Formats: sequence, structure tokens, C-alpha cells
Amino acid sequence: MMSQRARAARAVVIALAAGSLALTACSKNEGGKSGTDSKKDQKEAAVQSQPVVYADAAASTGPAKDLPGAKSGGTITVYQESGLSHLDPGQIYVSDSRQVAYLLFRRLTQFQEDDRGNVSVVGDLATDSGKSSDGGRTWTFTLKDGIKDEHGNPLTSADIRHTIERQYAKFIFDGPTYVQTWLSGADYRKALPGGGFDGKHLPASVLDTPDDKTVVFHFGQPRPDLPQTLAMAGYAVVPAKGDTKERYEKKPVATGPYKIAENKVGKTLKLVRNTRWDPKTDSVRHQYVDGFTFQFGVTESTQTKRLIADEGDNKNAIQLTGGVDATQIQDVIKNPDASKRTVKGYQPYVMSLTFNLDRVKNKKVREAAAYAVNSKSLIAGEGGAYGGDVAPNLFAPTLPGYEPAYDPYGRLKTPQGNVAKAKEILKDVPAAEKKLVFAYANSEQGQRRKVAIEDALSKAGFDVVAKEIDSASYYEQIGKLDNPYDMYISGWGQDWPSPGTVVTPIYDGSQVFDGSANYSHVKDPKVDALIKKALTQAPAEAAKTWKEAHHYLLENVLPAAPLWYTKQFQLAGSNVGGVRYSTESSLIDINRLYLKS
Repeated sequence: MMSQRARAARAVVIALAAGSLALTACSKNEGGKSGTDSKKDQKEAAVQSQPVVYADAAASTGPAKDLPGAKSGGTITVYQESGLSHLDPGQIYVSDSRQVAYLLFRRLTQFQEDDRGNVSVVGDLATDSGKSSDGGRTWTFTLKDGIKDEHGNPLTSADIRHTIERQYAKFIFDGPTYVQTWLSGADYRKALPGGGFDGKHLPASVLDTPDDKTVVFHFGQPRPDLPQTLAMAGYAVVPAKGDTKERYEKKPVATGPYKIAENKVGKTLKLVRNTRWDPKTDSVRHQYVDGFTFQFGVTESTQTKRLIADEGDNKNAIQLTGGVDATQIQDVIKNPDASKRTVKGYQPYVMSLTFNLDRVKNKKVREAAAYAVNSKSLIAGEGGAYGGDVAPNLFAPTLPGYEPAYDPYGRLKTPQGNVAKAKEILKDVPAAEKKLVFAYANSEQGQRRKVAIEDALSKAGFDVVAKEIDSASYYEQIGKLDNPYDMYISGWGQDWPSPGTVVTPIYDGSQVFDGSANYSHVKDPKVDALIKKALTQAPAEAAKTWKEAHHYLLENVLPAAPLWYTKQFQLAGSNVGGVRYSTESSLIDINRLYLKS
């Protein structure tokens, strides 16, 4: 699937030993194709499971190719129900902040998407996608000339070092941990507890900056996926000058085409042009509009009504991570004008009912819940066939190794839930263990999910106690080890095309800590052994090991019950140009938007 820009002279296809995962969906054209034909959608989604191409310096040289008919000027309004989870790059792992990060922050490498949705990795701050040596254990990056932050300070290798080292500090708890653990092991914080702020640094044998333009990573084993990993928003550069640690969330320093002019947390965020951004150094981003105004607290139903009406400023508006309200999907489909302004696509996310294994220790309870949940009802709340498909297992159709027929809990046969089977399993379970505390987000979507979970589990004999969580901090709250919840709905998608970016972050026992994505707190020796084995194998052998780990997890551990695979269905105003579905972000491609007039 993934290919470089056509103008690049050459590119290197990397064999992905540890696997890789691209974070998006399958639509290939401006409008997208995902709809009501699940088999067709899943076949298209499989395109995302192909190896990514690592592009050379030619593909990494700006400016980005101009869009036909694109104009400059104006402000795009962006609607979002919940406030952003984070603005500190080191904390960014959730899709809302990732979208904003495209506009604000640059990193060593970046994903680049062509007109057919094919994705490659190019150099962003670096001159290319990186050069490996020592069998893939050493990676060297050279910084481009003339790159500055919003204050005009040149970016050097010291800023890259600072960006990596600050993630060892305790106040960084919500972002990706790939690079830190690859460099210093699972207990990486002990290697640099001060995060570099105290003047102490990682040794040159681990992370070297021999001059202002060169950064060298040294790993104990081959890390073929590093260029894709460094393209994540969580590894965007944080200049050493101006890093205010915990307070950095409020006013981070921009390196991308836009900078923050105003940030009223949970209410509005206003971005304006960053005049220090040089398009000649950026082969991915554009700076067509004067700015973006994010409005938070706008429900999906209100967003949809405004965008269908398409009046006034709504003509210049888009949705950030929300989609067309489930109850208004038919209104959009039957409205020719609105329908042509939609983008649709398959996402890489598997939504599951995740169990807190520290609290729900009886596997029978988890099995009963897995049989009882009503995927059909949940999907109806997401918009029916436009919102998702029934998930029989924990691997998405976008993932290498996806098995469409692997269905240990009969989800495909009984998408409405098998209440009789659940009751049978629960018959000897004490009443106290059938009382489950379910956490849900206080959004319209969260409310619908709460109703569906309560209804299905109550019919099976569970006593469900629903607890509301602020939607902006939802993942932060369920990511706390001592959280007071028995179960919660969580979604996870590949970080690039490999089961390793699914199984490792959410099921590796070494990842059980505050802020980790191991929301179920799985610590299983066999799972850990299989992960370690797969990460050292060639792709063909690794695929078998990931399959074994997946089956063992779902059948023997059951940390989560699969619910549905997600699709996205978003709407934009009629005056917004360049609108297309991004196979990298699984949302509207925010890198290329302009206003038509």
C-alpha cells in the first residue's frame, strides 16, 4: 500500500521484523468509499496492512506539492465536543491531540500520503527517513538547514536529545514509550530520572549528538520500525529553550506551520500562521489558511446540524475527531449537497469492553460479559454500518494477520449478545462478583454506549453501576493503575502496520504503570514471552507468534471483550477545499485544507 511521492528518485522498502502499523483507514479517494458493504470495506482496509516505504532525501525536500485550485487566506472553524487531552507533544497519543499536532509540531520523520492514500515515511526535521547501520541497531539522522521554532531559535541536535530525554521524566506519563524502552529497557525512567533537566544525559553509547546537525540512536537489537515510530506526534520536537515542564501543556512552542495565539482550555484554541516555518523545508504540510479556531463543547449532534445547514461560518468548518451524529446519518445521506461533503473510511481501531484485572479476577465473570455484550446495539449508536462492523476478535482488518473468521465468543453469529450463554456461565458466581462498576465518558457518544452496556449486561444478570468520567480526561483516568472501575470501553489502533504495535503497548506486562495503555493491567508470563519472541523474529515467523499471542490472550486471559471495528464518517463545510480522508490519521486530512473563497 504505502509508497513514496512520485517525484522521489528512489526509496528503500524496509523489512518490518517487529511489525508496523499505520493509524488510519481505507478510503482511497477524496470522498472515501467506506459504507454499508462490510466485506468490501474490510478488503479495502487490508491495504493498510502493507509495509511502509522509507523515502529518501528527494521525497523529504519541500515545499509540499501545491493542491490544484488552492487559495490562501481565511480561518477554518473546527468543532469538537471534548477538550483536547494534551498539547505537550510528549503526552500526545490520542487522536484529537494528534490532529492538532500536525499543525503545530514537527518531528524527525513524518508520514506522507499521496492522492490514493498510500503512505510513506519522509524526513521532516531530518534530511531523509534515516540511515541504519550495524544490522539496524544504529540509526543516524541529519537535520535540515534553516529550521527554527516560532521564536526564531534554530533547532539543533541538542533539541532532539532534549525531546527524547524529557520523556524519561515522571511528569510525562501519557505518550508513547517505544523509543525510551528500546533505548533503556522497560524500567527506562531509572536510567535518567531527571529527564535531562538536571544536566545529566543519556550516554553517547545510547543517544549521541556528535555535532549540531547529527543525531545517532544506538539500540541493543535491530529496530527497523524507528522511522515510523519517530513520525508519531509523541516524538515531536520540544525545543530545550522554553520547556516549562508541567506547564508546557498551556503554551507549547510551535515548529510547524501554525502557532498558538490563544488557548482557553476546554473552550477555544486559536492558531495563527507561524512565520518562522519555512515551507522549503517541509514536504508534507501546507499553510494555506491564516489560522484555525477550535471550538470545544460542541456536541456531535450540533456539529452535524450546523454542517448540514451550511450557513455563515459553518461553510468554513470541519469536524476534528467527531463524526456525523448517528441519528442524523440518513439526513446526510439523503441530502445530495451534504452527502458530497462527507469523508468516510475504515479506521484501525478495535473497540473493546476492557476489564480491570486487578478488580475483575474471576475469568467466568469476564467470559459471561464477553458473551452478553450487544455489538449490534453499540454499533447502532455509532451510526450503524457507517459507524462500524462487528468485531469477533482483537485484531482489526487493517492489521497484518487479521483473521475475519476467528470468533471465540460467537460475536458474528450473535451480534446482539448471547444472554443465555452468559447466564449459564454466571449461575454459580457469587452475587458480589456480578456487581460491576462501568466507567463511561460524559459525551453524547459515551451516554449511548453506557445505555447499551447496562442493558446487555443487566439482562445476563449483572448489576451494573455506571460512573461518569470527563471525556477530555477519559483515557487519563482509566490509565491510572488504582482506578476505581471494573470495566470501560477503550479503543486501540495500530501505530504502524504490525501486530507488535497492538499487542505490545496494551498487553505487555512491563507496560503496567500509570499512564500506560495496558488498561487491563495484564501481566502474563506467556504473553510476555511471546512478545519478546515475536520482536526478534523475521516477519513470516513473527506473524505466527503474534497469532499465538492473540489467541492465547482472547481465550485464556480475556483482558477485553471485542465489540466493534470503527469507521469514520465526517462532514465539512462547502467552502472548505482539499478535503479528503487520510489513511494515516483515519480522519479528515488536516494538512492540506484551504478555503475556496
